[in-house]
Amino acid sequence: MKRRDFVRNSALGLGYLGLANTPLFALSQQGFISNRPPLEKRTFHSQAVEDEIQRVKKSIKDPELAWLFENCYPNTLDTTVKYSEKNGEPDTFIITGDIDAMWLRDSTAQVWPYLHLVKNDAELRKLFIGLINRQSKCIQIDPYANAFNDGPKGSYWESDMTDMKKDLHERKWEIDSLCYPVRLSYHYWKETKDSTPFNDNWLKTAKLIAKTFREQQRKNDKGPYRFMRVSEIASDTVPGRGYGNPIKPNGLICSAFRPSDDATMFLFLIPSNYFALVSLKQMH
Repeated sequence: MKRRDFVRNSALGLGYLGLANTPLFALSQQGFISNRPPLEKRTFHSQAVEDEIQRVKKSIKDPELAWLFENCYPNTLDTTVKYSEKNGEPDTFIITGDIDAMWLRDSTAQVWPYLHLVKNDAELRKLFIGLINRQSKCIQIDPYANAFNDGPKGSYWESDMTDMKKDLHERKWEIDSLCYPVRLSYHYWKETKDSTPFNDNWLKTAKLIAKTFREQQRKNDKGPYRFMRVSEIASDTVPGRGYGNPIKPNGLICSAFRPSDDATMFLFLIPSNYFALVSLKQMH
């Protein structure tokens, strides 16, 4: 036996002996172990989602894939939701996961896998309405921000050279940050035909989105947004004294950052402009 194989096999054998008498090992012999938080520690419960997990698991032949789905699919509800009711209306704040802040883009994407279940679960429907309400509130605080705090808590990025506010976690202007809330609202309505969240306040937000897109067409001037950050990473700040590289106005919308939160070299980000076009049609 080669020395390398001997060392490897010896280490595996010792590891086996070390685990053999533990509860974890005993459970692993019976099947895969759930990594979900205990029920009382989950941040939101949806019976429709729990039923969907069981339905899908039955169609997955590979037990490891079924275990993976059971742990991953409900993770947003299990770990990231702050749900409450304010002034009698649902309010949903969804942290991005590793940071205690809510991105407009991420929060929409995080709940998207549950959208087809809202008709079957009144509590899940409240969560969606609450998120539509919260995103609308965030956009009215600042339509140029990409990430928000759950209240005026301040941020690590307060030193950024832009119009920071205590409610903001970060203020990177990305076209898609305004498109994702529209996507959520439109498809929630398509799925449910429920117009509950689409009140005067939501209409005010829709008009602000359109106004911001017009400003960033920059037909007459550079608009009100600029951003600079002291950083060794070039993609973390915006050139041209915070306005970006020069452009020739042609109707396209300027985006200082990409969905990755990295600065654009060329402000006319075509995929995001297509997204904006679809969003404007959905608001019409």
